[in-house]
Parts: sequence; structure tokens; C-alpha cells
Amino acid sequence: MVGQLDNKILGALLETLPVEFSVVDGDDNVLAWNKHDTRIFKRPAGVVGRNVRDCHPKKSLAQVEKILEEMKAGKRDKARFWIDLRFESKEEPQKILIEYYALRDSEGTYLGCLEASQNVTEIQSLTGEKRLLD
Repeated sequence: MVGQLDNKILGALLETLPVEFSVVDGDDNVLAWNKHDTRIFKRPAGVVGRNVRDCHPKKSLAQVEKILEEMKAGKRDKARFWIDLRFESKEEPQKILIEYYALRDSEGTYLGCLEASQNVTEIQSLTGEKRLLD
């Protein structure tokens, strides 16, 4: 990153990003996440410091473990998939994009993982152009 942000601005930025994320350390422990009150995939605050495996449904756990193993081994830097998810507040299923990114230092050492999720239903419907301030 070029430049520096104070904690107040950094905190606001992380909550404003149009994506929810979780950060896991190199030992697979949950460090933090954003958008606590509006998350697609809710987590109790007590999950901080616990193993990331405790945050995923059993049906997806094997895939999560494989992604993390491959990232640690240097075989993978990202994984991307999407699901259709129903919400009580929406008539139609929503398209949820889920991405995992390996966090590495400048020497390539694995530091942890960023898991990012975003409802891309509205983005998928974009057509044509909309210029700034139109």
C-alpha cells in the first residue's frame, strides 16, 4: 500500500467496502471480519480466535480445508465460486460470489487467508453504461 491510513479511516474503509470479508491467520484461526451486523454469512463474535473450521457448514468443510492446504503449500493463491442463496427479504435467489485469497508476505510466505463474499445479483443485471453523476 502506498501511503498510510489512521485507524479511524481504515476502520471506516473496511466497513464501507462493498464486500464482506473474514481474515484467517496462518494457523487457520479467525482474526477479524467486517460488516458484523449486515453479513450474509453471520458469525457470533465468540468465533474470533477460534479455528476457521468452526465457521463453516459440514457440507463445505472438505472444500475449505483443501483450499487452505493448497494455499499453504503454494499450489493456489485464490479460489472463486458462487452460489444461489435465498433470503427471506428477497423474492428471487441471490447470486453470492465467494472468494478466498492467500495472504503472503513479500517473500511469498503464507500468512493466512482472506475470505470475501458479495451479493452480485445487482451487478449481474448491469447493461449499457451509466456515466459519473448521470
